[in-house]
Amino acid sequence: MRSADLKERLVEAGLQILREDGAAELTVRRIAEAAGTSTMGVYTRFGGRTGILESIYDRGFELLREAFSALPDNPDPIGRICDLGQAYRRFGLSNPALYAFLFERPLPDFDPDPTARWQALSSTFGVLVAAVSAATAAGKLATGPEPLHTAYLIWCIAHGLVSLELTHAVRRPLPEWFVSGPEEGERVFLDGIRAILAGLRA
Repeated sequence: MRSADLKERLVEAGLQILREDGAAELTVRRIAEAAGTSTMGVYTRFGGRTGILESIYDRGFELLREAFSALPDNPDPIGRICDLGQAYRRFGLSNPALYAFLFERPLPDFDPDPTARWQALSSTFGVLVAAVSAATAAGKLATGPEPLHTAYLIWCIAHGLVSLELTHAVRRPLPEWFVSGPEEGERVFLDGIRAILAGLRA
C-alpha cells in the first residue's frame, strides 16, 4: 500500500474513533487497529501519537472550511455572516467530539504546535474575516475596529452560544430552561448573532 493511502486511512480512522468514542480513545494502538495496520505504521508515517493527532486536528479544520465553502452565495454581506454562523453551529452540533478537539483541550497532553494551530484557525476564521471586510466595505458595519478584531467579537458570540448548547444537550434538561431543543437553540443563536451585528452596524 502506498504511504499516502495509509496516512489517509489512519487519519480517517482517527476521525471515526473521535466521533464515536471521544478523544480519550485516540491512542496509537486503537487508531492502528481501526485502520487495519500495526502501530509501526503510525510511527513510520507520523512519528508518533502527536503527529497523527496534529493531522486529525488539521483535517477537522479542513472539514469546517468545506462546510463554509458549501454555503450558497449570499449577496447580502450581513446575511453572509449569519450564514457562516449557522454553518459553524451545524458543524458543532453534528460533530461535538471533533468540535471539542478543535476548540477545547480534551486531551491535556496534546497541544498543537502554535504555528500549525494558527494556520488551521486562519483557514476558517479567515473566511469570517473576509465576510466582515466585505460588510464593512459595503457600509453595513462600522469601520472603527479592524476586520480581525470585529470578526473575533462575532466568533466569540457564536462559539459561546454553540458551546453552551452542546453542554446542555448532553445533560438532563433543566426545568423551565428556555432552550428546549435544536429549533429553539437555532433561534437563540441567530438572536445572538444579530444582536452583535446590530451593535456593530455603521
